[in-house]
Parts: sequence; C-alpha cells; structure tokens
Amino acid sequence: MGSNLGERELTIHEAINRIGENHGKLIKQSSLYESAAWGLEDQPTFLNQVIQIESSESPHELLQNLQTIEKALGRKKIIKWGERVIDIDILYYGSEILNSENLSIPHPEIQNRRFTLLPMTELAPEFIHPTLKKNQQILLEECEDKLWVTPVNS
Repeated sequence: MGSNLGERELTIHEAINRIGENHGKLIKQSSLYESAAWGLEDQPTFLNQVIQIESSESPHELLQNLQTIEKALGRKKIIKWGERVIDIDILYYGSEILNSENLSIPHPEIQNRRFTLLPMTELAPEFIHPTLKKNQQILLEECEDKLWVTPVNS
C-alpha cells in the first residue's frame, strides 16, 4: 500500500487496522519505506508498506473490500499514477495466477517497482513469483527501476 497525501503514515496504519479487523489476519508487515513517485514523477513522495494477511475472502472479494477501505479513507481516482491518500494493491494471493478484467494476480508491475520489491524482499525474500519463477530477492536485483527508496524510522 502507499500514500502521498495527507497524514500518510496514519492513513497506512488505519488501512492496516481495517484490513485486519474485517478482511484477514495480519501475519507480517514490512517497515515503512519512503520513495520517489513512480509513473507520474512530478508529485509528493510516497510512503509504502507491504503486509501479509491470511484471508478467507476470494481475490475478487478482497479487492472489492480493499477498494471500499480506500474510498472510506478518502481515495479519489482522478489520474492514473496520480497523487492519492491511499492505494492498496494485491501483489500476490499465495501462488495463484489470475487475469480478469479488473484484477491481475500477481500484480503485473511487481518486477518493475523498487518501492514494492524492497518491502516484499524484507518480508519474503525467497517467495517465488508464480509466473516469472524467480524469488523476490532476484527480482529486486534485476529490477531496472532506479528511483530512490529508503526505509523510514518511525
């Protein structure tokens, strides 16, 4: 998840609380990372964090519920890769592979984003990407994204 507007850290913590209370058991969470904006770079820096949950919801149910949390926390989709109060993506759902109109799992950009790979590597460096067949550490080493990403001491 990421945020680059408002009380970024507070919003991320609130999102995690809502996910844990209603949609899955929190198993692990990475450190917070601050990063340059990716995609549309002329905007405030992001705080990012990756969490691992255990959920009984299907991927589509989980996506719908995460989008409800985003809206409740003030997310407005105005421009692709634009500023946002909160963005919650499903990166993986175990080793499932899913491609539908509104959801692709694994997330199709994982291997291209340092801001995702650094916290993912912190949580599960040996987790194998189900389609690329490489672990997170190797994906990070091969990532061509050179935008800065740094851990936050909170």
